[in-house]
Amino acid sequence: MIAVLIGIIVTEIVRPRPINWRPSYTSVSKIPFGCFVLFNELPNIFSNNEIESVENSMYDILIQRDSSIRSNYLIINDFVYLDEQETNQVLKYVADGNQVFIASNNLTGQLADTLNIEIRQQYDIQEDSVKASFTNQNFEQEHFYFTRGVDPSYFASVDTLKTEILGHLQFKSSTFLENNVDEIKVRPNFIKTTFGKGNFLINTLPVAYTNYYVLGDNSNYSVQSFSYLNDELLYWDDYKKSGRKVITSPMRFILNQPALKWSYYLLVIGLLLFVIFKAKREQRIIPIIKPLENSSVEFAKTVGSLYYQHRDYTNLNHKKITYFLTHIRNKYYLNTSVLDENLITQLSAKAGKSIEETKALIELILNLKNKTVHTEQDSLTLVQKINTFKQSYGR
Repeated sequence: MIAVLIGIIVTEIVRPRPINWRPSYTSVSKIPFGCFVLFNELPNIFSNNEIESVENSMYDILIQRDSSIRSNYLIINDFVYLDEQETNQVLKYVADGNQVFIASNNLTGQLADTLNIEIRQQYDIQEDSVKASFTNQNFEQEHFYFTRGVDPSYFASVDTLKTEILGHLQFKSSTFLENNVDEIKVRPNFIKTTFGKGNFLINTLPVAYTNYYVLGDNSNYSVQSFSYLNDELLYWDDYKKSGRKVITSPMRFILNQPALKWSYYLLVIGLLLFVIFKAKREQRIIPIIKPLENSSVEFAKTVGSLYYQHRDYTNLNHKKITYFLTHIRNKYYLNTSVLDENLITQLSAKAGKSIEETKALIELILNLKNKTVHTEQDSLTLVQKINTFKQSYGR
């Protein structure tokens, strides 16, 4: 067993860790669908831009920004949802002449309704490769192939008066009919829509910006898509991420505020010190109490003396009867709930006593049960008959 246990431990240690294919999109995540590589390459891609990582809500960042400075806001995640306050702020932000780049295959809520866009996903049982391309013919690479982790998403409807198509997706769509024809679909997946003085750049292929594809042959896809952004301050959103670690403790607000956090820690440390020193000063020595000796004979004498002193013959007789009936149940497996002729016959046969003697004992028990007050003579008679009955068949 020890050898097997050691073998299991060694196997678990030397076994290669399985690859985590869950989407993360955070700047510190090095798993395939994280954005560690892209985030660290941003200074090379945007050599003239100042890059600022954002780990707070978009609403908090936009209301505190310097409105005189033009900037870009970059959001990459598998789904993006903005509440009403965030939506109002981001619309005002773009209307002032800034740009927001969103890479997500699921953009819903008030923002999508305001921009008059609808994103649909192509669901298929078997994962297949997706071909992406840009409409700009001046780019170095025209086509890109994505084979893993891709959920083909495209724009089902856009505001044609304010929107420019910048890229397409090409994928197979199975009909699942009798002939099972695979239809090749080409749908827009990258658009530029104008709002006020600024623009929204929306791409429905967020996996193209992850480590898995940035390190491969598709690295130019992200670089070419970023070419539509201005050479200005760039906000990298690290808040709306699937892989962001969220504190679920009820103490989240206190632990997120430095002053409250240290106050909480000092309070806990102070309470621990108080308990330690208070207990050390006031705790008295606990005396050792020896347990009482368990002597059946002494116990019986004590109980007998107690009943003798109180002259409680009624209680004594009831206990004697109860003990005798329990003895019959354990010895002969007879039901003593009803003391009738049937019990007398069975007990007489199993105990080897006559019907008359057994009946006399049972009638005495019934008589004592019905009496409210017992005398000393009743106790002596009961004990004598029970002892005689027991002696006849032995214990």
